[in-house]
Amino acid sequence: MNAPTAPTGPPSSHPGPAESEPGSPPMRLHRLRSGRMIAGVAAGLADYVGVDPTVVRVVFVALALMGGIAVPIYLAGWLLIPNEGSEQSMAEEMLHHQFTD
Repeated sequence: MNAPTAPTGPPSSHPGPAESEPGSPPMRLHRLRSGRMIAGVAAGLADYVGVDPTVVRVVFVALALMGGIAVPIYLAGWLLIPNEGSEQSMAEEMLHHQFTD
């Protein structure tokens, strides 16, 4: 049996989540302020993995039509992924506010 080989091709011009420029801070997943349609979840995910935001949006729509799983995933992303320029997600801010008052 032949062992499967990794696909060969030109390297990606956009560093993925595991790759970042040497000496630069690691990439962080965040909701983008620019290019957002609703909450910036799709744009942030697209930026993080290095694809066009339209691809992520089409995947969300397809998942929504195939059983609706995209809706809770999107809502979870809205709550758990920090906004661009913020260190804390909405969920972290709500918990911090609840336990410090």
